This record gives sequence, C-alpha cells and structure tokens, in this order.
Amino acid sequence: MLEKAIQGSALYWIWLLVLLAVIGVGFFSYLTQLDQGLSVTGLNRDVSWGFYIAQFTFLVGVAASAVMMVIPKYLHNHKAYARMLILGEFLAVAAVIMCLLFIIADLGQPQRLFNVILYPTPSSILFWDMVVLNGYLFLNIFVGWVTLQAERKRVGPPRWIIPFIYISIPWAISIHTVTAFLYAGLPGRDFWLTAVLAPSFLASAFAAGPALLILLAYVIKIFAKWDPGKEAIQSLAKVVIYAMLAHLFIIACKVFTAAYSMVPDKLEHYKYLYFGLEGHTMLATFSWVAISAGVIAVITLLFPKNRQADNILAFSMILVLMSTWIDKGLGLITAGFIPTPLHHMATYVPTQTELLITLGIWATGFLIITVLYKVGIGVRKEIESG
Repeated sequence: MLEKAIQGSALYWIWLLVLLAVIGVGFFSYLTQLDQGLSVTGLNRDVSWGFYIAQFTFLVGVAASAVMMVIPKYLHNHKAYARMLILGEFLAVAAVIMCLLFIIADLGQPQRLFNVILYPTPSSILFWDMVVLNGYLFLNIFVGWVTLQAERKRVGPPRWIIPFIYISIPWAISIHTVTAFLYAGLPGRDFWLTAVLAPSFLASAFAAGPALLILLAYVIKIFAKWDPGKEAIQSLAKVVIYAMLAHLFIIACKVFTAAYSMVPDKLEHYKYLYFGLEGHTMLATFSWVAISAGVIAVITLLFPKNRQADNILAFSMILVLMSTWIDKGLGLITAGFIPTPLHHMATYVPTQTELLITLGIWATGFLIITVLYKVGIGVRKEIESG
C-alpha cells in the first residue's frame, strides 16, 4: 500500500517539498539548540516549561480525540464513520509523533530520554506518560494499518484485532488524563492544582481534535476529490458543540472558584491570565480572544442551518481550534508559572529558535498526515472504483 504515497500530482509533490523545507529550517534551528543548549530559548529558572510543552499538551488532546469515532463505529455500529475512521486514526499517529518530538526538543539533550527507560520509576507520572503515549502510538498504527489492509481485500477486520480496538478506547482517555496529572500533581502550582484539570483537558481535546479532522476532511474533498461523508462531518460537528460547551463551562467554574474564594495564590494566576498583572497584559489579550472565539463558535454551531453550510462550519472549526490552542498552547503553561510561588512576575516569550523548531515539528506532523492520508484515500478510491 505504501506505493500510493509516491504517486501524486505536481501539487502533491510541491506541498511535500514545502513541508520538507520547513522541516529543514526547524532541524537546523534544533542543531543550534543542541549545540548551545536551552539558553537559546526563552525558558529560565522560573519558567521551566514553555512553548514546546504547550504544543505537546495540545497535541495529546488531538491524538486522544480519535476515540470519538472509534466508539460510535465499533461499539454502536454507526456506519457513517466508516469512511472517516481511518483519517482519525492516522491523525492520531501524526499527533503522537509530534508530541514525542516536542518532548525531545524540550529535554535539550535527547539522550536523556533513555533515563526513563534505563531507570524506570513507576511512582513518577512522567514514566506513565511515556508508557501511554508510546502504547497509543503503537495501537493506532497497528489497528489502522490492519483494518485498512482488510478493507483493501474487501473483508471485515480480523477477529483478533478487535481486542486491540477496544483497548484503544480507554487508552485514548488515559493519554490525556495522565498528561493532566503531570500538571495537577504539582502542589506548588496553584493554577494547575485542581481536580477538574483532567476533565477540562478531555473536553477541549474532544472539541479541538474533531474540529481539526473536519477541516482536514474539507481539504481532502477539495484537493483529493474524495468525500469522507457529510453525515460523519455533521455528527462530528455535534461532538464539537457539546465538548466546547463543557470546556467553556469548566473554565467558568475554575474562574468562579478562584474569584469567589479570594485565595490570593490561586486568584493571581487568573488575574494575570485574563486581566494582566503588574503591567503584563499581553497574555490577557490572547485569553479573551480565545474565550470570544469559543463562544462565537458555539453560538454559531447551535443552529442546524449553520452546521449544514460548509463555509460557516469550516469557519467555526477554525474558531474552535484558535480558542483551544490559545488556551493550551499559550495560557495553560505561562499562567501556571507566572506569578511564581514567591509572587515574582517572571517573564517568558518564545524565541525565534523555539518558534522555528516548533514550525519544523508541526511540518513533520503534516508530512506524516499527508503521506498516510495519501495511502488511506488511495486504498479507499481503489475499493470504490472496483
């Protein structure tokens, strides 16, 4: 099946070359970081996690969201997802690989990864994060490839693969739950010290992942001339609405708890996030953009007529992605570290090196998605044509 990845139009190859060029820029920027250390980033003593870990957290949610198609397809036999399921599984593969690359970038020295393997510490959440991420990557590659091969042969998936499919359902929930525990298990960080952090992560994941998948479905319809199915897209849009409502509700609950309790250590983080603190207001602007984009998207999608219009639906999905990415990709990390436990207003702004490495990793993810989708859609077209 891999031979389909090397068959494509001129536009396909131009897109791959563009992605490879961006990956090259990111790789040379990473070599600079590898040579000079994390001093070339905006990280410092007070803000030890930054843009890399923020992208990692967001992408774990994108990967976990594949379960929103696996459950209806395999537990409820909802056949509308049959055409789109492989797209979700391959998106999860690319997202997890990007997650692992962002962890490598954040470590500074990649050989430090072996410490987790050579000196396993089951009492550490980081150890379990490694287990669930790599396990989920294996499950999606394995299940996706086996089921795609079965489809090509025009037979159902083999019986022995079914247990792996069922295991992938709780496993998908676990990867974002364990990621949330990495934050919520730090008692010195009041912003993250909340029992609703894992539900908040899952709610935003089940909004962002399907939103990205819907946008990719539209791209496929335009450039690959293959329709994943309107019913599946409409069904995913409903998932996005409910998940986004839950996400916004949890945010409101956290803000209310901090504001009403008036606990200074917790309240200061929310003041910094939404109103600015001691003249630091840049993040507050982004936070209100995120809230506004989320609210506008939900209000728009509540009307069935809007969901039926492709252009309105696509725009709403962009708003959902913008809202959830700002919340996790900017606000979550920065507001968790600022102010410090000693109430010091540290500063953190990602450097050019961080941004270029980040772009390179995202380009790597889209390269993987492009190749896997080329194979998956090629097999689907082969089945439908013959």
